[in-house]
Amino acid sequence: MSLSMHKISVPAFVRGFSVLSSLIDKAEAFAEEKKIAPAVLVNARLAPDMLPFSGQIQRASDTSKGVIARLTSIEVPKFPDEEADFAELRERIAKTVAFLESVDPSTLDGTADKEVTLKFGKLGITLSGEDYIQKFVLPNFYFHVTTAQNILRHNGVPVGKLDYLGSLG
Repeated sequence: MSLSMHKISVPAFVRGFSVLSSLIDKAEAFAEEKKIAPAVLVNARLAPDMLPFSGQIQRASDTSKGVIARLTSIEVPKFPDEEADFAELRERIAKTVAFLESVDPSTLDGTADKEVTLKFGKLGITLSGEDYIQKFVLPNFYFHVTTAQNILRHNGVPVGKLDYLGSLG
């Protein structure tokens, strides 16, 4: 039995957002314990040319919503990138997960062969829907989840591999 397009994407995203939510919880507790302004962690970045912690969550949100738009005719909700604190980041995650869970699996299934063209400046590539999810969307999503964790760890928040893996139940 093969995996459906819905099954290889939406549950992975929902699980990733669960991990991000728990990272926010740990960051908030750390900021409170160490008397650090939460904005320090929300705006922290690994390098000057990388997005901050908030931006990593925003891109994970956009990536997961974007695949739905590119593969279906569903209009994807747009969220402005204005989250400035932990509560707003939690709200962004909740809205994203609610959208993902509202997608009827049959709408996404059957899109494995749909062509998706990506453009990066002057470069472009066309992928099948299945390759788009497997070769671009999932690696991009996990890049942002991983980077969010690394930003927190770099700033002293006690998070490790088990926090990244999340609940396996």
